[in-house]
Amino acid sequence: MKHLFAHFATKVSEWAGKPVIFILALIAVVIWAALGPFFDYSETWQLVINTGTTIITFLMVFVLQNAQTRDTRAIQAKLNEIILTSHAENRFIGIENLDEEELKSLDELVAKAAKGRGEREACRTSEAADAAPSKKAEARKRPVAAKAPKQEQRPLQKS
Repeated sequence: MKHLFAHFATKVSEWAGKPVIFILALIAVVIWAALGPFFDYSETWQLVINTGTTIITFLMVFVLQNAQTRDTRAIQAKLNEIILTSHAENRFIGIENLDEEELKSLDELVAKAAKGRGEREACRTSEAADAAPSKKAEARKRPVAAKAPKQEQRPLQKS
């Protein structure tokens, strides 16, 4: 049942995000508005659009939330893999589970570290620029065949 709903949610969210669906919804509203004088702007006429839009909105909230949650989890898994395979600090894995105050303080620490690193990098960059030729000049000197072979991707294993 979970997989069926996940597949359904993905398809509906892809379908609902298309411009043609927006245009169809807009046409439906225009037709409803145009029929107003024919129905003398009655309560039934108003109830039709109110009920229809409320039901669609109510159902779409759950469908889109499901799709968004799965997308977010996939992105988190990809970011965690990047962290694990890079020189980044492993303490950042799982920070999406922290509360708002902990995230805010961590964000401030990272911003402070980035600012300090940025100043150091700026100094190193200006020193390196004075001492070495530009990367573009170096790239022009290198032969084309000197490219490194692509690494083979390994599949993600479930634990």
